[in-house]
Amino acid sequence: MTDLYELTASQLVAGYRSGAFSPVEAVRSVLERVEAVNGTVNAFCRVDADGALEAARASRERWRRGEPTGLVDGVPVSVKDLLPLRGAPTLRGSRTVDPAGGPWDEDAPAVARLREHGAVFIGKTTTPEFGWKGVTDGPLYGVSRNPHDPRRTCGGSSGGSAAAVALGAGPLSLGTDGGGSVRIPAAFCGVFGLKPTYGRVPLYPASVFGTLAHVGPMTRDAADAALMMDVISAPDWRDWSGLPPQTGCFRDELAGGVAGLRVAYSPDLGGSVSVAPAVAAAVRRVADRLAELGARVEEAHPPFTDPVEAFHVLWFSGAGQLVAQLHPEDRELLDPGLAEIAEQGARYSALDYVRAAQVRMALGQTMGGFHQKYDLLLTPTVPRTAFAAGLEAPPDAPGHRWTSWTPFTYPFNMTQQPAATLPCGTDPEGLPIGAQLVAARHADALVLRAAHALTPDGR
Repeated sequence: MTDLYELTASQLVAGYRSGAFSPVEAVRSVLERVEAVNGTVNAFCRVDADGALEAARASRERWRRGEPTGLVDGVPVSVKDLLPLRGAPTLRGSRTVDPAGGPWDEDAPAVARLREHGAVFIGKTTTPEFGWKGVTDGPLYGVSRNPHDPRRTCGGSSGGSAAAVALGAGPLSLGTDGGGSVRIPAAFCGVFGLKPTYGRVPLYPASVFGTLAHVGPMTRDAADAALMMDVISAPDWRDWSGLPPQTGCFRDELAGGVAGLRVAYSPDLGGSVSVAPAVAAAVRRVADRLAELGARVEEAHPPFTDPVEAFHVLWFSGAGQLVAQLHPEDRELLDPGLAEIAEQGARYSALDYVRAAQVRMALGQTMGGFHQKYDLLLTPTVPRTAFAAGLEAPPDAPGHRWTSWTPFTYPFNMTQQPAATLPCGTDPEGLPIGAQLVAARHADALVLRAAHALTPDGR
C-alpha cells in the first residue's frame, strides 16, 4: 500500500471523499515523514505538529458529515517563511527579525485562502535571508539541501518548499518568486512550480523587491498546482496591485491538450547561454513530446539581450532599501552577500532606477509581440543541475552572483509573465532537470494545461 505521504493533494481529497482514509491519517503520515527527513535536508524551519493534528481532526469531522469546507480540506500544506502564517513567527530567514516581536496574528492572502478551504498547515519552510538569492542558506537557518543528494543545493529561494514537496513532507507548498525562486528549486528538486502572472495571486505584505515578486504553488504536478491556484488566486483587498477574479476554473482547463498550439523552443536563448548536455537533451525530448501531442514546435528565440544589469538595479535597490531600515547593529547580522548587494543598491541613483524600469517596459513589449506569434515558449529552467550546497554560485559559473547561472528565469519576472517548471528527467548523477514553459501575461491556464499534457496522467 502506498504511504499516504506519497499521495498528491488531489488523491488525498479523493480518498477523504470515498472514506478510504482520513485527514488525521494523512497528516500523521506527513508529520512522520517530516521527522524522518528534515534533519538531513533542513526543509522546515518550524513544524507545528500539535496544531496540524488539531486541524486534521476538525477536518475529519467535516468529511464524516459530508461537509468539507473547501477544495483542499484536510490537505497538508507548508508555507515559505517569507509569508505570514497566523500563530507562527515569520522571521524571513533573518537574525534581524525578533521572534518575540509579533503579534503574528495575520495570514498572507494566499495563506488566508488556503485556511478558508480547510488546509492543514504543517509549518514554515526555510528561505535564505529575505529571499535574496537563488539558493537556500543563511545565518539563521543554515544550509538547506537537495533531497536527491544532500551534498547539493536545493536551489532557492523557495528551497525549503521544493525539498519538502519532493520528499513527501506535504503535497502543497506556498513559495515566492522574484527572479526564479519558485522555478529554480523546483527544477533542482524534481517538482512542479508555477510563477503566476503578477497579481494573479495577491501578495501582502508587499515585497521589498517590488513588482518582481510573485507568489506561486509548488506541487508534485500541474493538476495539484491548478487545484491550488483555484484556491489562492482569489483577490485580497490588501494587495493594491492584485488582479480581478479569475474567469473560470483552472482545473477545468487542464484537459484541453496542446494540439495546434504554436510553441517556440529556445534551447539556449539564441546561443547566449551555455547549457549542460544532459539538460539540453532532456528539454529537447520535451519539445519532441509536444510535437507528438500535436503542437506546432519550431526552434525560435525571444528577441532580447540579457537584461541582467537592469534586473540588478531593481533587485539590489530593493535590498538597499531593506537594509537602510535596519538599525546599524542589526546590519552586522546580515548574510554578507545580502549586505554586499544592498551596499551596491544604495549607490544607484533615481535615474538608474528609472532607466532600469524602461528596460523592463521594453522587454515586456518585446515579449508581448513574441506571443502574438507563439502561444508558448519552451526553455530549460536552469542550464545545469544542482551544484554544491552552501554556495551562491558554482565555481564554473560566469559570475559570482546567483543571476550568473539563472538566465532563463529572471527575465520573466521583469515581464510579469506566467512561467512554470516541470520535471523532465535526470542527469547521469541522478539529479533532476526542469523544463520551463512561459506564456503571455494572464495565460496561466494555458501554461498549466500544457504542463498537464506532458505528464503521464495528463495524456
